[in-house]
Amino acid sequence: MKIVLLKSIEKLGERGTVVNVKRGYARNHLIPKGFALMHTSSNLKMFEELNRIEAIRKGKKEKEATQIKEKLEALSLTFPVQAGEDGKLFGAVTNMDIEAALTKEKHQIDKKDILLPEPIKELGVYSVKISLHPKVTATVKLWVVNK
Repeated sequence: MKIVLLKSIEKLGERGTVVNVKRGYARNHLIPKGFALMHTSSNLKMFEELNRIEAIRKGKKEKEATQIKEKLEALSLTFPVQAGEDGKLFGAVTNMDIEAALTKEKHQIDKKDILLPEPIKELGVYSVKISLHPKVTATVKLWVVNK
């Protein structure tokens, strides 16, 4: 039975390919779970339309991410914290702190998207990367200063 894959499946094929599988596998597993469609002209047209809509949606999301990137890169965040004489902090500046500061600036960024390899534990100026989209990454400047 010929089917069109809606999702990439290991050992079977990539998304969008037409493959030949056994009827039971297609009817009992692939089609009910939404992994594939039967290979008919109407299903092929529907699949092409889904691809077109998805491409438009991805383009819009990338544009939005680029606009947010421009706003974030113009932003500079200051964190007044307590520190010792040698410049080491009593505590640390973490992803959660950065997320809270961005929320105060009216930017909804998830803490998982803030690419901070380890918490900041010293005074100074830092550049922190924020993943907005798989193709778009913004850099925000952080000032960690003594109270």
